[in-house]
Amino acid sequence: MTSTPLRLAVIIGSVREGRFGPVVANWFAEQARVHGGFEVDVIDLADYPLPHALPAVSPLMDPNPVRPGNTAELAERLADADAFVVVTPDINRSFPASLKTAIDWHFTQWDRKTVGFVGYGGSTGGLLAIESLRTVFNELNAHTVRSTVTFSRYFLHFAPDGTLPNPTEFDESAGRLLEQLHWWATALTAARTAAVHA
Repeated sequence: MTSTPLRLAVIIGSVREGRFGPVVANWFAEQARVHGGFEVDVIDLADYPLPHALPAVSPLMDPNPVRPGNTAELAERLADADAFVVVTPDINRSFPASLKTAIDWHFTQWDRKTVGFVGYGGSTGGLLAIESLRTVFNELNAHTVRSTVTFSRYFLHFAPDGTLPNPTEFDESAGRLLEQLHWWATALTAARTAAVHA
């Protein structure tokens, strides 16, 4: 890739103790770096605790709400991104509450940007969480790409050091996801820039 890299935020959606999300996110972030079309920023939601109760004036109404603790930094990192990959497990047929809270605290950060998903879990590999997330991001005027990477029974695929002993299938899935993200992020970034200068 010779063009200026797009900014890709890889978001670790689970914050619970003993989570596997950082292993999956770090693997995908390395795939994105190898791709060459992105500057990669791994965002761990555990570093930015947000209250589940939204402020009296919703962030949807106020694009710059008063944010608790260090979470103004989270808003800035999300705003800087041209594209997102959400790394999520399945929890009771859906995605973690921590992820929904982070999504709901932001609005303009997702608007007219593209989103991809990497899921992990038991037999479903995170697909149920991903399907729920598609509807949420659609409501926020974000475009979700079709391709995903999913790890059914993820604990059977990763070695203790976080690598994949048999990576071919997953590397290929990651490559398809990254190509779709790059195409859409390039188009949407150009459209947002043109709208600003119109």
